Amino acid sequence: MVDLTSAGDSFLTQRQRAIVQVVREQGYASIEALAKAFEVSAQSVRRDIIKLDEMQVIQRFHGGAGVRGRAVRLGYAQKKTIASDGKEAIGQGAAALIPEDASVFLDVGTTVEAVARALRARHRLNVVTTSLPAAALLSGRQGIEVFVTGGYVQGADGSLIGETAMAGIARFKVDYAVFGCSGFDDDGTVMDFDLRKVEVKQAMLANCRHAMLVADHAKFERSAIVRLAPVGAFHSLVTDAGPPAELQAVLDAAGTRLVVADAALVHGTGAPHD
Repeated sequence: MVDLTSAGDSFLTQRQRAIVQVVREQGYASIEALAKAFEVSAQSVRRDIIKLDEMQVIQRFHGGAGVRGRAVRLGYAQKKTIASDGKEAIGQGAAALIPEDASVFLDVGTTVEAVARALRARHRLNVVTTSLPAAALLSGRQGIEVFVTGGYVQGADGSLIGETAMAGIARFKVDYAVFGCSGFDDDGTVMDFDLRKVEVKQAMLANCRHAMLVADHAKFERSAIVRLAPVGAFHSLVTDAGPPAELQAVLDAAGTRLVVADAALVHGTGAPHD
């Protein structure tokens, strides 16, 4: 990594230095927010981010930049700005795999929330969730029954954890369970950050007939510190772009179905494909 204390102006422009400062203070900044802050075009900011990424000063992500390191944890507000179109496409692609009259568990996280938004179009559905935002998105929809497990509310993403949440999960056996994650280890293991949330995910993984993992392509380049499960524990992975060759090989060997959702789905066209 470049040491900015000795890099000098010959390495970075004033705006690039300011971008680095913002990213290091916030953990993540979107291109849109940076362009507005510096009163320049998104293209100009994107070029700056590309250069800073090449110099290994910060890390480029789809739609913005963050601090370097595969296991850096982003905040809930920051996650909501990453790959928003891709997440909406994933949401619609995942929802397309869930039929009417199914029972569904929804995990926590912004990508799973996109699945919840897409499921609002269903007429007959039974939903179990540990996500307060997902419950709010689906509550009051005619024909959709929502069961919230209860439990201790953990973090800004409104996730429910603890013994009450685990006991609630134990009462169900659902057709589909939709899981989010924070990244992947080099061997393809699905990773997350919070041990208590992972315990809840693992409990539901054991109580579903079809486990569906949803992850935008930025997760392929990130990792975390807690092992959730081998990727082969999931029947399908729904994403917005093809994974790296190494992960693709693991998916093929495990027999996990890969579904790539086209971003055109966000605008009502296109279709998910294997």
